[in-house]
Amino acid sequence: MQYFYTVRTGDRLSKIAEQHNVLLANLIAANRIQNPDQLAAGEQLSIPASMHNYIVQSGDSVYQLAEKFGVSIATIAEENQLLSPYLLKVGQRLRIPPGVPYYTVQEGDTLEVIARRFNVRTKGITKISLIQELNQLATTAIKTGMRLKIPYAPIGESGFIAYTSRLEGGPDIWLYDVESGVNKRLTTDIGGSYSKPIWSMDSSKIAFVGKNQIIYIIYLESGLIGAIDQLAEGGDFTLNWSPDNETLAYTARGKIILYNTRTHESQQVNQPGASNVNWFPNGKELLFQAVDREGVHQLYRSSLTGTDREQITKNTEGPLHEVQLSKDGKYVLYTTPGVSISLIDVVEVASGKTFEVKGGPEAKNYFPTWASDSKQFAYSSTELKGQQYRSQIRTVRFDGKNDQIQALSNCYSTPVTWSPKHERIAYLSGCGEEYASEMWAVDIEKKFLVKLIDDNQIDALQWSPSAIADFTTAEFTSDVYEVNFQYPLGWRKVNEERYEGDDGFFQVSAISGSDNLEEVCQAEANQELLPYGSKPTILSSENPEVESCLILPSDDQPTDMKNQAAFIVKYPMPITIKDTTYNYFILWADKKHIKEISSTVMFLP
Repeated sequence: MQYFYTVRTGDRLSKIAEQHNVLLANLIAANRIQNPDQLAAGEQLSIPASMHNYIVQSGDSVYQLAEKFGVSIATIAEENQLLSPYLLKVGQRLRIPPGVPYYTVQEGDTLEVIARRFNVRTKGITKISLIQELNQLATTAIKTGMRLKIPYAPIGESGFIAYTSRLEGGPDIWLYDVESGVNKRLTTDIGGSYSKPIWSMDSSKIAFVGKNQIIYIIYLESGLIGAIDQLAEGGDFTLNWSPDNETLAYTARGKIILYNTRTHESQQVNQPGASNVNWFPNGKELLFQAVDREGVHQLYRSSLTGTDREQITKNTEGPLHEVQLSKDGKYVLYTTPGVSISLIDVVEVASGKTFEVKGGPEAKNYFPTWASDSKQFAYSSTELKGQQYRSQIRTVRFDGKNDQIQALSNCYSTPVTWSPKHERIAYLSGCGEEYASEMWAVDIEKKFLVKLIDDNQIDALQWSPSAIADFTTAEFTSDVYEVNFQYPLGWRKVNEERYEGDDGFFQVSAISGSDNLEEVCQAEANQELLPYGSKPTILSSENPEVESCLILPSDDQPTDMKNQAAFIVKYPMPITIKDTTYNYFILWADKKHIKEISSTVMFLP
């Protein structure tokens, strides 16, 4: 959900951006501003930023903080459960929203106008239905003065972001569907505080180090999870997939281990003290860190048998961290020397030439991650702003040139991950005392920010390397109703028309009706027994080539209906079932899954 700030007399866009911990370019993109120098008092701006985690200073009052951040006293009081007279203590931590969680409709506004202005769009298509659904609007009609919640729309690309979450116990591995915005839990109570999901290059498997330092592999197509080894506490937890997506490399018991996930056999490579193992793209060589004869940490390459060892670096300092080979195998990056001071170097593998990355203002540069083009990488750089730390999401060329800040996070540091075509970077924000509560993505070219996940507890994330099919779904095909669609994996067949799971259901049928789709949808939604409640919302398709509607229940829907919603779509040509002709297909499903399932409906040829 987006937050809105009302422009005050004397405000400048740059001042508003700095006040709310957001880059000016991101603020301009969020509001599609054509002329940054033209601001009108009373204008409402979407603020793509996290909550301020403010520490109360001597002399602070709720009134002063409300003035400083441009929000109401009531907003601060409600967010922090403060009671009148709102007394504060020095050192007290307050969560201050970047604005109010609604947009006030202005004269001349329509849902289409609002959705376009605030980027409620997926794959370039304006999604007014998302605004309707969030606000439970039965129609698209709105009035001046209405307060509307404005959502962030899903990006709409095929693929997933795997992340570690503590939301429901855990920590465990979850998947965020970039196309639909749906989250799905993959593991239950086997994660650890150090768990980082690592995708195979074909995006069919995820490896991670879980509870008790056990290495697990998730086979996404089958849903199976296998435990393959156990590492020493406090050891090297680097995991790296082979280019053919079959073999996982890691270090254990003083050796490099190559575990084949197809044959379930392992090979040991004798490289004493090795760590940070990476595969070269030829699949025949490994890169790793080990000490030289003087006890100094260096990077080496060798064959899979451990022979033909060749030193790459000429390091004279301490250990190297976050070692990562570029996708083409030409460059390797790492951070050094430690945590309080963390600098990034890039080494050309063939020549040993080193490029130093200047980095951020505090020399605290973390989580460097290569883009798939091997020409650039992203990283998080810590910055002290006032009395609080924040992190800059930066991109830079392999040679240290063209270092740019793409976005800001209110976390001290954050892992970063690239989309498959290196158009976007996802990162964490919304940090409180322990964990990040939000996941964001920034469009590198357009500078537009999208909040992907909110109200969570996230430690790590990684975008799937390739645009993949949804391995969390199964396929339903009916020759009777002449349809095919995807539904959540694990749901059980009740009969030919109905499937159920622990978290939802679907049922299919066909109906006859007039050629007027609106009449058919109204008739289904407003039945005498009110199966969708007294005020259901009807959303018409935003695709002009498809005649369909969604029916979403109102809050007073009878509980025995199990949150039933409906999707009605007109057949290209009427079908006949047992001598009866039908011109509409109808899908019933729970409200949580109706949009996800209906978006995959296809008629059989």
